[in-house]
Amino acid sequence: MSRTESRKGAETREQLLDAAETAVLEKGFGATSIEELISAVGITKSGFFYHFPDKGELAKALLKRYIEREDKLFDDLFGRADELNEDPLHGFLVGLKMLSETMSDLPSGHPGCLVAAYCYQERLFDREVRQLNSFAVLNWRKRFRGRLDAIAARYRLRIDVDLDDMADMLSVIADGGIILAKAVEDKDILPRQILLYRDFVRTAFIGN
Repeated sequence: MSRTESRKGAETREQLLDAAETAVLEKGFGATSIEELISAVGITKSGFFYHFPDKGELAKALLKRYIEREDKLFDDLFGRADELNEDPLHGFLVGLKMLSETMSDLPSGHPGCLVAAYCYQERLFDREVRQLNSFAVLNWRKRFRGRLDAIAARYRLRIDVDLDDMADMLSVIADGGIILAKAVEDKDILPRQILLYRDFVRTAFIGN
């Protein structure tokens, strides 16, 4: 295969994943058909199966890409915050402010969480995909628990709260904020909720 053919193949694969992600977030994985995806991308059914042997492989590739993108977003935002602040609490607070601003800059609001979408229709997926979905959630808990542990090593926790629960709270707020923003058609709800979480973290460690 030539370099040009390889590049075109990679571009087609990304186009299929883009079309699938949009469809899944709009109406769910079960209602997303191979036919509509190949029509959207402009390829044949055999072209689809060249990239994904079946719809299950599409689901796995789609979820992996989503997790990688979310992880990169967190790495970039909180990495920049760490460069600006040596203090773990203030670094985390700055990172949350950056996250809120990033969500505010999305023209139509956050399109939706693929991990949540998969949970709603988990019976459609095999064990590998379900485990991957669980891994994503637990990995986000581990990521933010690590930051909270670093903060707790320097600041006294002023309320009785489990740090795993506090770490999970960001995921809960993010997914809940996305749902609420869509339900009432107010894209600014998610960024505001992230700022409320930021205030909660500050109060938990510093107080009023």
